[in-house]
Amino acid sequence: MENQKVFAMEFSKVYPLLVAKAVRKGRTRQEVDEVLCWLTGYTPEDIRRAEETPTPYGEFFRAAPAPNPNREKITGSVCGVKLAEIADPLMQEIRYLDKLVDELAKGRPMEKVLRR
Repeated sequence: MENQKVFAMEFSKVYPLLVAKAVRKGRTRQEVDEVLCWLTGYTPEDIRRAEETPTPYGEFFRAAPAPNPNREKITGSVCGVKLAEIADPLMQEIRYLDKLVDELAKGRPMEKVLRR
């Protein structure tokens, strides 16, 4: 049930929080966009449109045009939960983004964040 609450949240409410977390640690909105584009296949313009229209967070990920096949190389934990152990594939996609933004905020180089 808790997943449904996350899926129903508006992208326009969540995205600024992700950007703020990165910016507080010296990173930029453009870097968050780069990570989000890499993960989902959206363009920066697509992200702006999603910000300006009522887009549920879950739908944003369900409609991703080209999920990156290397996203499965993202490992570790978010909020004490191992990414590999998340049963719901949609929640796993959301947590991948959380993990990437965490890595950005910790100062990892973009090449490593994007698994290049």
